[in-house]
Amino acid sequence: MRVRRLRKRTAELEVTAFINVIVVLVPFLLSTAVFTRLSVVELSLPAQSAGVEQLKVDDLKLEVVIRPDALEVGDRIGGLIQRIPAKSATEHDLPALSALMQAIKAKFPDTTAATVLAQPDTPYEMLVQVMDAVRETLPPPHVKGQPTPEVARSVLFPDISIGDAPISVAAKK
Repeated sequence: MRVRRLRKRTAELEVTAFINVIVVLVPFLLSTAVFTRLSVVELSLPAQSAGVEQLKVDDLKLEVVIRPDALEVGDRIGGLIQRIPAKSATEHDLPALSALMQAIKAKFPDTTAATVLAQPDTPYEMLVQVMDAVRETLPPPHVKGQPTPEVARSVLFPDISIGDAPISVAAKK
């Protein structure tokens, strides 16, 4: 008895359609990709300081605390230097902060580090404005009708760390 065997054809994989899709999709994705330019400010979180480091008397540990009603500028070791009241509920006195930073820089010219501490509800724009005022001198305000003066900015405290502000005594009550 003869046995008939069916010859099975080997299956061929058809990838032409897939290659066509990839050929069209790759240039489309590359042409629609968004290339943005990011400006990055290098920040570092405040390090846990050792007890021996706090014994240095001439060392300034500058802190600027952003509160809703004021800016508190102080030394971590020496305490509060000055409290700058806010102009309004949404606007702080940044020129006064800049002037104070310049006076502190004149007393401590070698210090480059500062810490900006903000409460969780602090607006991002306010945080950036305070960081800019601490980092470098602000240009004088522009008066309408007068030419804009060209003033070179000077660097004050470029090494800025950010963190959470401590809870104020008024907020605890």
